[in-house]
Amino acid sequence: MATILTVDDSPSMRQMIRMTLEPAGHSVIEAGDGAQGLAKAQASRPDMVITDLNMPVMNGLDLIRALRKQPTLTGLPIVFLTTESSDGVKQEAKSAGATGWITKPFVPAQLIAVVGKLVRS
Repeated sequence: MATILTVDDSPSMRQMIRMTLEPAGHSVIEAGDGAQGLAKAQASRPDMVITDLNMPVMNGLDLIRALRKQPTLTGLPIVFLTTESSDGVKQEAKSAGATGWITKPFVPAQLIAVVGKLVRS
């Protein structure tokens, strides 16, 4: 079972991710913004992070950059789950260190498949 950290300022989106991943056997930790996400990632060392882009306090790009600077989180898969789909934003995310990209609204089976592909077993 993998531990997935989901970072999104929308409680309903975090709940949808939890309701998708927990029945698939994963444990889900939630954070409401990038700063909370960074703190929870450092404390819990999750197997994967799924983050939104547009959030208060610290956005998803800044979160990814901060996570990539953490020696204890080297190789951590980080996937954007966002309504943004422009190539420019995707390129910026890739440069920041994002592993993948899923556009909202997500298809539950797609999310489960992406987690299955990226998580260390």
